[in-house]
Amino acid sequence: MLIGLTGGIASGKSTVSLLIKGKGIPVIDADQISREVVEPGTKALQLISEHFGQSVINEDGTLARKKLGEIIFEHPKEREVLNQIVHPAVRDRMNELKEKYVEAGEKTIVFDIPLLFESDLFHLVDKVLLVYVDEWTQLKRLMERDKAGEKDAKLRIASQMPLKKKRARADAIIDNSSTVEETKRQLENILKEWTMTH
Repeated sequence: MLIGLTGGIASGKSTVSLLIKGKGIPVIDADQISREVVEPGTKALQLISEHFGQSVINEDGTLARKKLGEIIFEHPKEREVLNQIVHPAVRDRMNELKEKYVEAGEKTIVFDIPLLFESDLFHLVDKVLLVYVDEWTQLKRLMERDKAGEKDAKLRIASQMPLKKKRARADAIIDNSSTVEETKRQLENILKEWTMTH
């Protein structure tokens, strides 16, 4: 069974991801892979430098993320070009890892995809597990975590689909507003139910 793990910024998704790994269930992390597929020597990085020019490549051959970020922020069409280069590479790599785990006999595999809803990637998974916190908790945690001001934190939260809206399309929800113990208990119940019925 393929589980899509998602949440919102500062909802505590990485805590849940660690708990899942602790149970010996493989987690394929989309964010980590999106960094790997643009490392020096990769096809994606070559395509990026061909399209965006050498200014987005650091002297050491790595991707100048900040510079690229500025370009796609100012030119939304360029963001689409970037996504068309990076997304297929990420998907291929995720599938490759998934196949390896399947061959190794793993019954449950988790795809950790922060923007699963925003990118409409439901077709990749059997079930969607959403890590949820209320708006106040989300804001407070983000401000504490990133030492961000309230205005900045609110803007970053607003750039994603609201967690409330995501709740409607998730197969199960972990309310991460309380303690880690409570989160762990919810996770165990969901996994038990899903693996028994699958």
